[in-house]
Amino acid sequence: MTLFEKLNDDLKTSMKAGKKERVEVLRFMLAGVQNAGKEKQAKEPGAALTDEEVVAVLQKDAKRRREAIELFRQGKRDDLVKKEEGDLLVIGEYIPAGLSAADLEKMVDDLMAQGHKDFNALMRETMKLAKGRTDGKTVGDIIKRKLG
Repeated sequence: MTLFEKLNDDLKTSMKAGKKERVEVLRFMLAGVQNAGKEKQAKEPGAALTDEEVVAVLQKDAKRRREAIELFRQGKRDDLVKKEEGDLLVIGEYIPAGLSAADLEKMVDDLMAQGHKDFNALMRETMKLAKGRTDGKTVGDIIKRKLG
């Protein structure tokens, strides 16, 4: 079962169970995935999204939610913070677990041992290995600390 199919099945289950908030989040997620699918089909007719591409769409949505949480906290809108955090938990169920800082540091150390010495090469190779299980800011901070 693909991730897209799982999202659809979970939406149906949540609708039957009467979980309004979860249904709302799942519909939003599915809309984003379907839009990405339409964009891909416009470029490559007949092509479907892979699970990795679906995860990438969901990670972008999760990042937007985290940014919104920070802005709502600054604006002292605790009601909206709580809603966004709940939505983020639902999205998190479909995103693979992130890598720990220790795992990322080990990856960077291994790449440095293989001869990658400049920031751009380390960043590119680490992000390839991480495959969406971390964000670029965290990787960049670790690389800067290791190089500097």
